[in-house]
Amino acid sequence: MRLRHIELFEAIRATGSLSRAAQALHISQPAASKMLAHAEAQVGFKLFERVKGRLRATREAEILAPDIARLSRDLESVRKLASNLRHHPRGHLRIGCAPSLGLGIVPRATAISRERQPDITFSLQTHHTGELIAGLLAREIDMAITYEPPPHPGVARIDLDRSEMVYVSREPNHGPVPLSSVRSARLIAMDPRDPLGSLLQTALAEHGVGMESPLQVQTHYMACAMVEAGCGDAIVDAYSAHGIARPGLSVRRLEPPVHFRIGALVHADDPMSALHHGFVQCLRLACEEVAQALDG
Repeated sequence: MRLRHIELFEAIRATGSLSRAAQALHISQPAASKMLAHAEAQVGFKLFERVKGRLRATREAEILAPDIARLSRDLESVRKLASNLRHHPRGHLRIGCAPSLGLGIVPRATAISRERQPDITFSLQTHHTGELIAGLLAREIDMAITYEPPPHPGVARIDLDRSEMVYVSREPNHGPVPLSSVRSARLIAMDPRDPLGSLLQTALAEHGVGMESPLQVQTHYMACAMVEAGCGDAIVDAYSAHGIARPGLSVRRLEPPVHFRIGALVHADDPMSALHHGFVQCLRLACEEVAQALDG
């Protein structure tokens, strides 16, 4: 089957009509009919049969359908890439990141990148990890930056930095906070489905601290905002604490530390361009700035 046959096949399955499929492809009905006959001649069996006035895929066509759908998606990806190259010939990056990383790391990395190459354009969006991976696989974004990136088929990971969780409160900074001393009744908990929320829950449980928190939030910057409002204390990633630094809030290390990694995710089948490699370098520089601020 040729690419045009694949487009016609998908259009007929979507509309149930040869005439409507022809309209969707901007060709005449006789041309669509001739194209369908040619496709059936090539595969050696009928692809559609008429049932109650609609064209329905035959059993053989249904077996072919998943592979044809995959080819159709790949073709659409090629079109999007061509459009992207046409409209952004000097370089364009579609970046997705975890909400907390959208407050400090990604904006700082973008600023560094634009200082180096002012002609690069960006589109930026924030989502949780599962949505970022889905967007990457659909080629709706070029790169995703998130915490504790999980292994996933079709996705390649680039480690960027190793950081740690920190304790945020309105109390003066008097050194590290022992995990065993954390009071769950004062703690603003993170959603356990969040990669760092799950990591923290495990670490606290190992030190005999339960998670009977009266408050639970979904983002680290909301947890910091709740601390600022006097609702309790929070344990968040160092990037969020650095990005939402406020007078009156103290940031303290945990003892023992709870480490985590952040990484960039890219589509495993797409070779990285110089543009991608350059932005990864900018991300690492932004991470170093946060690490130096925490050490200071």
